[in-house]
Amino acid sequence: MSSRPLATLPRLHAVTDERIAHLPDLADRARALGSAGSVALHARGHSLTGRAHLELARLLAEAAPNRLFVNDRLDVALAAGAVGVQLSAGGLSPRDARRLSVYWWIGASVHTLEEAAAARDGGADYLLVGPVFPTPTHPEAPPLGVRGLARFVALGLPVVAIGGVTRANARDVRSAGVHGVAVIRALWDAPDARQAVREIMKEIE
Repeated sequence: MSSRPLATLPRLHAVTDERIAHLPDLADRARALGSAGSVALHARGHSLTGRAHLELARLLAEAAPNRLFVNDRLDVALAAGAVGVQLSAGGLSPRDARRLSVYWWIGASVHTLEEAAAARDGGADYLLVGPVFPTPTHPEAPPLGVRGLARFVALGLPVVAIGGVTRANARDVRSAGVHGVAVIRALWDAPDARQAVREIMKEIE
């Protein structure tokens, strides 16, 4: 859709969590990531209040204009002027979300092929698939591995892989045919965020 504020889906996604949302230097880290290239910044925090989620989203939007994605909270996405939303399995369907904005990139977080096929058939633009590797964010979830990712790619939608992705394994992940990767700690906790972006982008471009 050529009229979208963000014409192409970024290959690198920097996703927050509750810990990151409360970092005292979050604004500085966000500005560093936002200035490093075409990185999507995701405002995510399952236990955040609506007000805290909105504050987080606005901070990220200021750091990366036209590259804000909001996870789950579509009201926050509208209020903060997001260019994309990330839907969980228990939330609205992509088709329902599309009624709120025809300009959004709409992604669906999926863990099984059945969920992925349903999201594709329901109008999602892309799939966020994981975890690829063991991760403390979802310690109970069995990792898919690189081979498992390829089965999701075969469904035909762009796939963004998440879960334990680092510079060291990003090239292997990309070899599965994914569009891009989503990263939490390897970007937000990096001593030099710009350098971390450059290093990961070299592996996935």
